[in-house]
Amino acid sequence: MSKLGRKTLSILGRLLSSKGSALALIFLVGITLAAIFADFLPLNPVGQKLANALKGPSATNWFGTDELGRDILSRVIFGARTSLITAGGAVAIAALVGVPIGLVAGFFGGWRDAALMRFVDVLLALPAILFAMAMIAVLGRSQAAALIAVGLTGIPSFARITRAQVLTLRKRDFVTAVEAFGGTATYNMFRTILPNSWSPIFVQVVVLCSVAILLEAALSFLGVGVPPPTPSWGEMLRTGKSYLHEAPYYAVLPGIVLTLTILSFDVLGRALSGLLEGRRDPVIAPKVEEVTT
Repeated sequence: MSKLGRKTLSILGRLLSSKGSALALIFLVGITLAAIFADFLPLNPVGQKLANALKGPSATNWFGTDELGRDILSRVIFGARTSLITAGGAVAIAALVGVPIGLVAGFFGGWRDAALMRFVDVLLALPAILFAMAMIAVLGRSQAAALIAVGLTGIPSFARITRAQVLTLRKRDFVTAVEAFGGTATYNMFRTILPNSWSPIFVQVVVLCSVAILLEAALSFLGVGVPPPTPSWGEMLRTGKSYLHEAPYYAVLPGIVLTLTILSFDVLGRALSGLLEGRRDPVIAPKVEEVTT
């Protein structure tokens, strides 16, 4: 097994040894599996039975029903799929754009660094929710638009974290050795520095997932997120607040699931940050043959 694989297993074992991070990981794995295999469950998130409207939790409907008689539990599970897809796509967009920006800015410095960081500062200065709403106004209301809008708000965090890592590693001995053996700037950035910067970037992936889920729910709560009838936690909260007195479970139960999901990502991110921040040795030090061939 490679050195990176051994470190990964070691970190996973230490995560599971802590009750808080272990519970967070188990919850996230469970809700992810439920979202993935929701189609195989005997659930119908859009099936309406007006005669069963606003029925409380029961053996048939564990979370009760909404104003149209739809099963809230099934909508929560399918809403998890909506939130996780949006979060995953948003994080992918943010990382694929933000990490190269940070690499180039930190590695080359000078005018490239100044220009790219001023662009990042502009994105950072814009309130995330307002910027996302503006993007949805331009792109139209859809899950793809929500995904792109949330993803663009996460670019600055990846760019700044990656740049900080590059500045830290730029003068390390193993990077200097690669340059001395003729390694190109591209090779050094993507084959030497980037693999050794994965720790804070991975932590940011986990943390940004919680932010993306919260932002997607906020957009849906404001009525500009994923359009109905696609289930969304934010949409359920927006509709459920109108029935808080007669059917409090309508908003409370989806809200609890949303809160637990966000807290689980946050707890996992903090635990990973604590485990990885002390690492100083290079994970990947390229062999001389790889550089010279």
